Amino acid sequence: MHGTAAALDHPYDALEPLPREVWLPALVSSVGESQARLHHAAAWLAALQAGELPLATLDFGDAQALAPLRLAVGELALPAFAAGVPSAAQQVLRTALWHLDRLVDRPVTTSRETAIADMAAAFRAEWLEQRSGWEDILALLQGLGELATLRSDAMRGRLQRREWREAERLSALIARVPQLAALIAALGRGLPRTAPPEAAPLDPGRERSSGHWVETRLPDAPGELLGVRLGRSLARMLPSEAMQLRHPLLHKLWRAKLAEARLMVWDEEAVLREPRRGGVEPIKCATAPEPPPDARGPMLVCVDTSGSMRGAPELLAKAVVLEAARTAHRERRGCRLIAFGGPDEVLMHDLAFTPQGLDALLDFIGQAFEGGTDLAAPIARAVEAVESAAWRQADLLIVSDGEFGCTEATLQRLDAARLRHGLRVQGVLVGDRETFGLLEVCEAIHWVRDWRRYADDPKLAHADGHSPVHSKSLSALYFPNALSDRARRHLKA
Repeated sequence: MHGTAAALDHPYDALEPLPREVWLPALVSSVGESQARLHHAAAWLAALQAGELPLATLDFGDAQALAPLRLAVGELALPAFAAGVPSAAQQVLRTALWHLDRLVDRPVTTSRETAIADMAAAFRAEWLEQRSGWEDILALLQGLGELATLRSDAMRGRLQRREWREAERLSALIARVPQLAALIAALGRGLPRTAPPEAAPLDPGRERSSGHWVETRLPDAPGELLGVRLGRSLARMLPSEAMQLRHPLLHKLWRAKLAEARLMVWDEEAVLREPRRGGVEPIKCATAPEPPPDARGPMLVCVDTSGSMRGAPELLAKAVVLEAARTAHRERRGCRLIAFGGPDEVLMHDLAFTPQGLDALLDFIGQAFEGGTDLAAPIARAVEAVESAAWRQADLLIVSDGEFGCTEATLQRLDAARLRHGLRVQGVLVGDRETFGLLEVCEAIHWVRDWRRYADDPKLAHADGHSPVHSKSLSALYFPNALSDRARRHLKA
């Protein structure tokens, strides 16, 4: 009976292993034969997701039409692009089936060979445009997570949002403030290792020698990537720029950008470390290997969205949130955003690279900062999170210009969380001075002194952007007797 049912479904029983997104194009396409097309479509998907070019024998029953299209797929490096991303592999297959289906509608006066050549050229031109948008996603998010399951049209809708372009700008901004990226990476208390690493034995008689290390930095030499900048180096040109060379019109723009040194290129730098004789710092000839870092806990990012944060502080705050989300996804850690303004103005989002998490992140990036400042509610939300098992090892990061105060009840609750769970509170000051409220809440305050540099208004974005005051600790310098016991921990002994 089962064999009879299978015979009745033949050849459409081959649809079962295919995702539903490709059922319709695989069924209605006029290329080749139905049986071969349905079986070969599954093999195409498997090969593309594995990062491999489909075999030439997988021709849907029409080797003449598939040969130039398969050649275009290889030349565009679409297998490498679709590797591990099911939605991208499905989009490549759907696009191929759509263009192949156009062959049946060729004019009577056009030969099939000419129609096939035109079809392959149209497929190539479409993917030159589509791929550039996906490369932006990969570069910004550094791994798609659950977003890899989204269809390209759903992702393209997010790409068209104004907030996405703002996110790209914020990503470039955080690259200019490496100290903030380092601070975010260090958030989250380390979880203990199961066993300490064994130290490697040292070579007896050669433990150390007299001398010191000298570092020589070589700009534009192959080495560490520092970011993206404008230039004319073809070796470090971004793929999105190289794609313009094959475009019938954009190649003229590419040549103009090359002449003006305005191509987007990787900015890299090599560091050469050489031993020099003499000096007081010894050179260790053989040392034990560095122990692997502890697994870090999640992050709670508390952002001041009051009206006083408008301008450059707002941009820096949003850049911190974006970098925290990227770091959490890369290291498989939790990240919760707590945005606060005036009384009862608290928004909480779990930032993850899921469709819902990305929408929440883009909504925050597009949010305008306005209103007052009330820190009691966000501190209470953070303490509630730390008291749960999922966020027990979290650290709290507060990004603010410091223009807030905190009630004694809130400070006592924060102190209790420090004693009970070991909560650590870090502060990022995007202003000119520490306030009593910031000193009482945070254990360490990281001052972004050149925050004015990042203002949108060219009149406010000074070249160095440094604060006009010599120290952020004006409150401690001029009002030392007004500091509470909690705030005094910031004073140097």
